[in-house]
Amino acid sequence: MEITLHLLQQQDAAGLFQFELENRKFFERLVPSRGEDFYVFENFLSRHEELLKEQQEGFANFYLIKNDSGDILGRINLVDMDRNHQTAEIGFRIGANYGGQGIGNLALNLLLNTDLELRQIHGKTTTVNHASQRILTKNGFKQVGMGEETFEMNGQEMSFVYYVWEAREK
Repeated sequence: MEITLHLLQQQDAAGLFQFELENRKFFERLVPSRGEDFYVFENFLSRHEELLKEQQEGFANFYLIKNDSGDILGRINLVDMDRNHQTAEIGFRIGANYGGQGIGNLALNLLLNTDLELRQIHGKTTTVNHASQRILTKNGFKQVGMGEETFEMNGQEMSFVYYVWEAREK
């Protein structure tokens, strides 16, 4: 499947909201919930505006992962970008209907092969999210630690797993 990354735009709000609604239960099995307020469209729009402002100011890049029909398959984000130290945090989520097709791996690979000025990207996932762990390690992220605190989610005890990616010298 061909995919592309699209930098988040104002006109993406309705489609992205629908994507989040459709995949809410799936995502909440793997990562902590974003809370009820996130799924109220007016609140979502307000948050969307904040994300666009953060992106415009250079502190984040929010991408939609789309297929050749323009459907949103997932998201991949670089946040807390520090231009001076050239670091960022990564996060991604692939919709329930698109899991297991290599889309997360392709999207991360696309992102890492763009003209990133970043020298280091940090990531984290939960101990039960094996798909995200595989995607990170497949793309050169190294596991650098485990969270000491555990928490329960959906009846499972888990903690966070931390990763880091470092750019190769050019």
